[in-house]
Amino acid sequence: MPETVLQVDDLKTYFFTEAGVVRAVDGVSFSLAKGKPLGLVGESGSGKTVTALSVLGVVPRPGRIVSGRILFKGENLLEKTEDEMRGFRGKRIGYVSQDPNSSL
Repeated sequence: MPETVLQVDDLKTYFFTEAGVVRAVDGVSFSLAKGKPLGLVGESGSGKTVTALSVLGVVPRPGRIVSGRILFKGENLLEKTEDEMRGFRGKRIGYVSQDPNSSL
């Protein structure tokens, strides 16, 4: 059985605005096995980008991860400091956005 590289459990990332709370990611769970592709597919505004930004720990304000668990090779990314994540991003984990106009 392939090693699980990334495990996301019940991830919730909300944006707290003057107009109210936007639940951009509300209970997302998935796992990524070593050597296996994973695609996040959904309609515009469905939370794909916010999910990826949450995994990397770079959710823009006024958003924040309110609950869940993000494990990368067994390490809980939500317990890392910003300095630890800065050294982690780009070296051990990354994100490549895709321009939808050129992908189809």
